[in-house]
Amino acid sequence: GHIQSARALMVVAVLLGFVAMILSVIGMKCTRVGDSNPIAKGRIAISGGALFLLAGLCTLTAVSWYATLVTQEFFNPSTPVNARYEFGPALFVGWAAAGLAMLGGSFLCCTCPEPERVNSSPQPYRPGPAAAAREPILKLSASSKAPLGV
Repeated sequence: GHIQSARALMVVAVLLGFVAMILSVIGMKCTRVGDSNPIAKGRIAISGGALFLLAGLCTLTAVSWYATLVTQEFFNPSTPVNARYEFGPALFVGWAAAGLAMLGGSFLCCTCPEPERVNSSPQPYRPGPAAAAREPILKLSASSKAPLGV
């Protein structure tokens, strides 16, 4: 029962990751799909990031749950020695995949564009005082143009 539940969580994580990947590609600034509305593209990218977070959470839950079951069976004194499982590379790959999916999803969620304010106008450029930007020009006399040491 526990293994079937972990498998179901992993299938859900794969499906969520696939949908998140499609939404993230659509929401990227470099794609032409929905190019007319940048706010909608940002929201699509954020929803892709949220789905990546959910996929990573499902993966982390399934892998950690299975690791807990392996640990409990390993330390159970009634389990025969030749029937005990140990942590294999698949668990470590699962934890790494969950971490990377959650990291990528959080990066996508952080790319949220700020909504444009209706009443604000762009601030004009105001240059500083002209005297502060220039350095004084020093004129050299004819005697200072001679080479040193002569």
